Amino acid sequence: MFATSSALLTTAEMSRADRLTIERGIPGIVLMENAGRVVAEACAARFARGPIDVFCGPGNNGGDGFVAARLLREMGWSVTVHLLGGLEALKGDAAEAAHRWAGPVEPLNAAAGEGALFVIDAIYGAGLSRAVEGVAADLISRINELPDNRRPPVVAIDVPTGLSGDTGQVRGLAFEAALTVTFFRKKPGHILLPGRQLCGEVLLADIGIEDEVLDAIAPRTFENGPSLWDHLLPRPNLQAHKYMRGHALVVSGGPANTGAARLAARGAARAGAGLVTVASPPNAVLVNAVHLTSIMLTPCGNADVLSKLLEDKRKNACLIGPGNGVGQGTRENVLAALLSGASMVLDADALTSFAENPRDLFVAITGYFAGPAVLTPHEGEFKRLFPNLTGGRLDRACAAAAEAGAIMVLKGPDTIIASPEGDAIINTNAGPELATAGSGDVLAGIILGLLAQGIPAFEAAALGVWLHGAAGARLGHGLIAEDLPEVLPAIWREVQRLKG
Repeated sequence: MFATSSALLTTAEMSRADRLTIERGIPGIVLMENAGRVVAEACAARFARGPIDVFCGPGNNGGDGFVAARLLREMGWSVTVHLLGGLEALKGDAAEAAHRWAGPVEPLNAAAGEGALFVIDAIYGAGLSRAVEGVAADLISRINELPDNRRPPVVAIDVPTGLSGDTGQVRGLAFEAALTVTFFRKKPGHILLPGRQLCGEVLLADIGIEDEVLDAIAPRTFENGPSLWDHLLPRPNLQAHKYMRGHALVVSGGPANTGAARLAARGAARAGAGLVTVASPPNAVLVNAVHLTSIMLTPCGNADVLSKLLEDKRKNACLIGPGNGVGQGTRENVLAALLSGASMVLDADALTSFAENPRDLFVAITGYFAGPAVLTPHEGEFKRLFPNLTGGRLDRACAAAAEAGAIMVLKGPDTIIASPEGDAIINTNAGPELATAGSGDVLAGIILGLLAQGIPAFEAAALGVWLHGAAGARLGHGLIAEDLPEVLPAIWREVQRLKG
């Protein structure tokens, strides 16, 4: 479905990639040697020579550590290996890698790493299924608690010990790595929080696994970026007119709550919609009129009027929620709009208005006449609609998309876009500067504008989230929501250049 260069592999999928590669004739010890060599070269490129400690565990992650230790020693480094458990417990390729290490092996203990220039963490890989305990936990705790001027940088192989490769969550406690070296493809845990922060710099390395194994694995999770949607970027031709770029409709709140709709409308216009109209309660028309110029305005006092507006099929995308108020009126507007067949973005109050009976919303979304729907909740709104979903953000977003029959945009610093079919995209370009009032309204409007131009809902949501993050990064600290739409033309030019 998507470019495999952006694929993220679960720990089970990565294990399968290893197995398929070995079945195709590349021995496991060759993959281990390649992995250890990449780690050693990465360390040699980043650190001056000095004493280093390598912490090895009882599995293949520990085997990678033994290879890295041997190669660094051959480069002239002073290396001490500390092993969790006994050499006799090592099996297969890990045992062979340990056999090739000619130096002494010390037992892993809480004092390991003292006096080291840096340490290599090869205790456990991404597949750890329980909380770290015992001597490994004691070691992690001691190193993490050292002051900055005494804490040796940690180079993690695969993921920092204690971090789940699938969820990015910490199992008890985890190393805070300066560098994480992983292989073939990243895992969700490398980019989901708090994993993204604990991994430090992430180096993705080729160790001899061919891309063809992904045909058998068929990954469903991807990191957001141009390779997922650049083939869908709108490129108006010289004979195009405004209606060919879609007509987006944004439902406004009352006279004291109009700003959110205008922010969204501006986002839709800057995203490229040919026309944008704010559908305003009659008593808020004057307030909106004072602030709108290129964005059109029409009175809309109830769901019947909204239905009439959407009978004009040129109005092909509709946003309900920002500043609309929680209650019966917003519910009726949502249900009426869903019957129109227009592409829908439901945000904020449109979601909370169904908190008592979410099933009513989900049935309407999957109704015969409904067009594609994108839901854009933050965590609080998400929990109101899906109070029984538990687990990591990725799993919850995917489950919610399937339950609702809609594209789910679970907002946050690691926003997740999930489809009802089980595909998911994790966004990584959004910074803390976007945590400002109205930012989410602009995001909803950007997605709306992309839907109006005919981009499929899943890709429109992913592209919208990426554009929103890029705009925030461009503006930086101190931005306000009104700034975000105004930098989109520059972002568009850059994206078009990337496409060539």
